[in-house]
Parts: sequence; C-alpha cells; structure tokens
Amino acid sequence: MRAILPRQWILVLAGLALLVVAIPPSRGAGHRVKLTGEVIDSWCQTTGIMFALGTAHHQCAIWCAVGGIPVGLRTSDGTLYTILKVDKDKENVANPRLLRLQTHEVSVEGDIIERDGLRYLLIDQVMDDHGIVNQTHADNGIQPYGE
Repeated sequence: MRAILPRQWILVLAGLALLVVAIPPSRGAGHRVKLTGEVIDSWCQTTGIMFALGTAHHQCAIWCAVGGIPVGLRTSDGTLYTILKVDKDKENVANPRLLRLQTHEVSVEGDIIERDGLRYLLIDQVMDDHGIVNQTHADNGIQPYGE
C-alpha cells in the first residue's frame, strides 16, 4: 500500500531540498598564522613575465599594484598568498600601505583562508618591515626598462 503525503508535506520537503541546494557548504574561518615573506605583485610573479623579485622588480611591482593587480606575500619556500586585507584598511586595491611595502620583506600576523586551491591572507598586523632585502638588480637589471 502506497502512502500519499499531504500537499503541505510535499511543499515543505521541496522547500528543504531547495535550501540544501542553494546554501553552499561552510568554508571555515581560516587559521591563524605568523608569516615572513616578500610583498609581490601577483601578475609578474605568477606569469614570469619579468624577474619578479627584489630590487630589480620594485618599480614594476608598484605600478602593477596601482593598476589593480592583486598584491601577495611570497614566503621563502615559494608559497604565495594573495593579500585581501591589511588591518582595518578599507582599500584592498591600490592600498597605499601595500604600495609602500612592495618588494619589502615583512613579518605579518593574520588568518589564511584556502579556497579552490588558492591561499588568501587577511593581515591583522605587520609586525616587522625589514625593507628591501632581496638585492636582485645587479644580476637582472631594473624591470621593466633596464638600467
């Protein structure tokens, strides 16, 4: 014998099914870290268009950041993190603080969120700014125009 559900139950079950499909699974809040690395522009770093580290790339990195290219942090093991936020700054594109830190080695504290294979960094505090420590211009020239 087959039971027939009342119309209200069918509507409730259909609504629940829509909620299950419409609400994505929780992504998690990330995890707390302290990292040290070089502030980079993600375009040149990822594409390899120009030598994208240190003094050779300083001016180009600033231009890329001003142009809206996401700024990242590259740790000594080569891991890249896209910086989404610094402290309470409202700007995440062409952020003046990140422009001043381009190609600097910094130590930061914040949260990492990983999604779809990408690592995002929400910086709460720049604990130390070591300045530009990666002296690469003697071997690679000044990018993008040489000299």
